Amino acid sequence: MTNLQDLPLKSYYRYVAPPSSMTESPRAFITNVPTHKTLTMHVDFPEAWMVTTHRAAYDLDNLILKDIKEKTVHAEYLLESLLVTGHASDHNTGQPARGTQFVLEDKSVAVNPGTIVMSNLGYFQLPASPGMHKLSLRAGRSSDIFAFLQVKDLLDSEARDLTLSHDESTVDVLVDSFRGRQLDVSLARRKGKEDLDVLDEVSTSDNSGWLSSVFKRTKEADRIHIFSVASGHLYERFLKIMMASVKRSTKNPVKFWFIKNWLSPSFKDFLPYMAKEYDFEYELVSYKWPTWLNKQTEKQRIIWAYKILFLDVLFPLELNKVIFVDADQIVRADMSELWTMDLHGAPYGYTPMCDNNKEMEGFRFWKQGFWRDHLRGRPYHISALYVVDLDRFRAMAAGDRLRVMYDQLSRDPGSLANLDQDLPNYAQHDVPIFSLPQPWLWCESWCGNETKSAAKTIDLCNNPLTKEPKLEGARRIVQEWPGLDAEVRAFTERVEERMRVGDKTEDVKDEL
Repeated sequence: MTNLQDLPLKSYYRYVAPPSSMTESPRAFITNVPTHKTLTMHVDFPEAWMVTTHRAAYDLDNLILKDIKEKTVHAEYLLESLLVTGHASDHNTGQPARGTQFVLEDKSVAVNPGTIVMSNLGYFQLPASPGMHKLSLRAGRSSDIFAFLQVKDLLDSEARDLTLSHDESTVDVLVDSFRGRQLDVSLARRKGKEDLDVLDEVSTSDNSGWLSSVFKRTKEADRIHIFSVASGHLYERFLKIMMASVKRSTKNPVKFWFIKNWLSPSFKDFLPYMAKEYDFEYELVSYKWPTWLNKQTEKQRIIWAYKILFLDVLFPLELNKVIFVDADQIVRADMSELWTMDLHGAPYGYTPMCDNNKEMEGFRFWKQGFWRDHLRGRPYHISALYVVDLDRFRAMAAGDRLRVMYDQLSRDPGSLANLDQDLPNYAQHDVPIFSLPQPWLWCESWCGNETKSAAKTIDLCNNPLTKEPKLEGARRIVQEWPGLDAEVRAFTERVEERMRVGDKTEDVKDEL
């Protein structure tokens, strides 16, 4: 075979065929690829599959084969679940049943998180294991207002109706194919509920609903929920340090949420140990990019998109609020300050870009041209830290609005250069942003040194002037970073040693 190193190729594919025996695993071998280039390994899989990396000794996002001693880089992928997807409409109006909440009862999982019907085509998506399950309208306004009228299985050649319960609030769904299930759901309004909107419970047109949801949150436990995303071993190293800094500065119980699509197997194996040592809870979440939504091709832009496009469907419906913190960030303040902050009815709060590092004035694109005219005096915000009122976000269908704008703008390759920042800033005329106090995010690229001492978080954002590597910048900029890094690296080494000899997670804290 011709040496592909000499050809202008960027992607190398192998097709995996089903094995001849059920005892064999399907596999592919990729050879004759450049050894000096940074490569990424991933799998293209069917639309109905949720797949995760199960085993990998190396960083599959940053493979440089010439630096690897072994002749073969081995990775295993796991089919985690099959998707039940579909479109739900209000039979009375023929319009998408936006805001209606579904739950798929799967006996093989401990928690059935449920999902929300988008106004975008009435789309919904739920993960499932093989077997018989019940699709139900979530208790509350969804089941009070709606009942199942007709549910068709679109993968059935005859598109037959599925069996409804006697009260028309649940329907049996059989997942018995690797194609998952695609449903066409028609909902009827219950008697006397013909004019009600399922989202009106927390509508701003009646602040009593929104205020009642705030009151409900104060009655719950004071746990703070933080989510983040990382790809590659370097950013997972940053992520561990961010988590340690949160726990060091925050008194309240903390639960971390991670988008698992890009986490390495080693990080997922490490998480139970760190959770026990640092006393936090965690959960991994994922969502499959819908086929009808214009898709990004570059991995970094896909990650940026996930930070903002699926906030209403990524988390369990019971979760009322969440704070996003970038992996490469150091938290110095108690996060309860941000958790309890009044967003004044906005669905989320971001920190405006700093304006006091005069050396960067020429790079402030939002002060000129299109952005200056579009913002009309509003600030341009940074996306490294933001707090989301999920109740308010879902109630105003903010996710639907953002996806519509994204789908239109992203078809122009010149737009949304900084996708995770540009989209919410562009949309703030329709989806308002509450501007957090400036100390909540400081980064050297945009902020002057005179405000650093008041910083509640420090972000290692890229500097377009110096292009300094992140690790060098971290050691130089953040005084406590070397100590945190040494602490977390030493703990990681101890855990890896215990994992090599087969110790159980529940015993590790005592032994370490």
